[in-house]
Amino acid sequence: MDHNVVFAALDRVCEDNISVLCGPSESPYGSVTHRLVTCVKQIQEHGRALEPLVASFTAVYHHYDFDAATPGNGYRTLVKVLLSCLLHIIHKGRYIASNCSGAFFRADHNASEMEAYCSALCQLRALLHLAQRLINDNDHGQLYALQNGELSRRFVQEYSSMHKACFYGRCLGFQFTPALRPFLQTIVISMVSYGEMFGKQQSGIGTAALSLLTSGKYVIDPELRGAEFERITQNLDLQFWKSFWNVTESNILSGFTRIASNPVQVNVTLTIPPVTLHLPLASDPSLSTTVTPPVAHWGPGPVHMRLVSYELRDGQDSEELLIFSHSDPASPSVSRLPRSPWLIVHFHGGGFVAQTSRSHENYLRSWSKELSVPILSVDYSLSPEAPFPRALEECFYAYCWALNNCHLLGSTADRVCLAGDSAGGNLCITVSMRALTSGVRVPDGIMAAYPATLLTTDASPSRLLTLIDPLLPLGVLAKCLNAYAGVEFQTLQPVPRRGSLSALGRDTAMLLSDLTQGASSWIQSFLDPNRTSGGAQRGTRRASAPPSSLSSLDHIHYPEGFQPLRSECLALVHPTSCPVIRNPLVSPLLAPPTLLTGLPPVHIVASALDALLDDSVMFAKKLRAMGQPVSLTVVEDLPHGFLSLSQICKETESAANVCVARIREILQPENTSALQETFQSSGSSV
Repeated sequence: MDHNVVFAALDRVCEDNISVLCGPSESPYGSVTHRLVTCVKQIQEHGRALEPLVASFTAVYHHYDFDAATPGNGYRTLVKVLLSCLLHIIHKGRYIASNCSGAFFRADHNASEMEAYCSALCQLRALLHLAQRLINDNDHGQLYALQNGELSRRFVQEYSSMHKACFYGRCLGFQFTPALRPFLQTIVISMVSYGEMFGKQQSGIGTAALSLLTSGKYVIDPELRGAEFERITQNLDLQFWKSFWNVTESNILSGFTRIASNPVQVNVTLTIPPVTLHLPLASDPSLSTTVTPPVAHWGPGPVHMRLVSYELRDGQDSEELLIFSHSDPASPSVSRLPRSPWLIVHFHGGGFVAQTSRSHENYLRSWSKELSVPILSVDYSLSPEAPFPRALEECFYAYCWALNNCHLLGSTADRVCLAGDSAGGNLCITVSMRALTSGVRVPDGIMAAYPATLLTTDASPSRLLTLIDPLLPLGVLAKCLNAYAGVEFQTLQPVPRRGSLSALGRDTAMLLSDLTQGASSWIQSFLDPNRTSGGAQRGTRRASAPPSSLSSLDHIHYPEGFQPLRSECLALVHPTSCPVIRNPLVSPLLAPPTLLTGLPPVHIVASALDALLDDSVMFAKKLRAMGQPVSLTVVEDLPHGFLSLSQICKETESAANVCVARIREILQPENTSALQETFQSSGSSV
């Protein structure tokens, strides 16, 4: 969209509203009219200040793209998000100007809407000034301040103090495709309700059930919802996030997911004992090398996996495989197909701290059907109980075991693809790096969806989005990264996996118990709507200038007369300072060329609105500069984690189909007309 047209329309709408609201006839809305006029004037001032700043970005941001065919980087995204906010304001402003004299005009509601977007615009203005600082301080074409620790520290400090609640209330998800906004509202309401009940000696599904009954006040009060979400993202510990994300692992909720997913003939969990493996050397198959079991932190232990296959194939019901499984064998009446020439080894996302293959089954089932391929998904150990390198060791061991035992998985493994999202995308890359250094066969290709390639809190323009992203706030991202680095590591054995029947019985019993308590809490929440677990008051006070406690931030210079809104409570964000974070097997973006040379083709699918977008762009650029085969596709208007949302709307389904297409290029190169373009490091935007 043309930013000049948007700013011109904004200024006209502001003038129209001021003219109508300050007209000769006395307004029937009293103080609400004053609120609206004040708000519109502030929006107009922000717009006039932002127009030249946006023009400066549009003049240069193409220099930071992967290539001309792939427009995508954090600077572009910030401008797009800002313009999206302005379009919402223009739409609301036109409605107010046309309807403010009507009998059914909801003056207070519309004033609150405009005030919320005015607050959001103020904070976005601050983010663009921070992004301008990044452009000035970084080398040409560089999106990260990798050698500027002071600048990254200032970014974390600014995040800690800036007001964020406006992005989680009335303005929630304005930057994403409209079809996703009801889903995001449901997630945020669920999260704040879950946070209110968290820590009350209940199971995860029990807490979720109780939260459902206490969520009413967050539905009817967007300001309270935003304030409480800000409190949760700033102050609750990692165990809360693990617990919330793992609600989808419960038998009850995952059962509903399976009903909505493609049925498959094979869906078995495997437990592989820790024995030394012998594999042929890639350089000379007549020689072999050994791969030892995972040993980090607590010694050798089993590796857990899940085999998913749309069709039953030779080997998948063999006694040799079933000794690793506690699941029932496939029905003998099901016809058996020959082994597939292909195999996908999958590593799930979840920030290295949460989820398993179970919560990713919905798209794995679709992949297996569409590609006619068996999929082995690895349930690696999670942080903080199992920090680096345990997960990497388990994933590499699982990959090597799959190569040795592909006949049991229904595959001949003529071509093998590693696929993963987010943290799993990181593990796809680092497992391939381990394969290179170990001398074993590398996979035939990697499909990494929105991968984390730099596990630091270093500043980049796309990471400024962590201020407004409901799915990936910086406080949560930093907790996950520090957990994987072992900052809060305690030597604990992972929790034993429960059988499905015992888990179902326990969850159901806790659910019935907690519903009783939840009903009581639900009634209390309406009798006292200001009551929350953290003592948060209804609404929040916001300062236009930083309080005295933030005097250390005086080195952040904004234009004269402007300051972002500040939160009353500082966020506690620990920057990633642990040396482990800069290990190339943790942050492959920092890997020297010697560790990346020889990687298979890497196909990255990123989202333009993802805080990790710049990870993908910079890593793709690095591989291309080395002459490595790489492609980058940037999808629009979707958040981080869109693969798990593939059944929500057509936009996420289309993005998931892009991932399937990239996997097909790896498994079936002879049927892919675009292969030659891919090997020439082409990119695209969807």
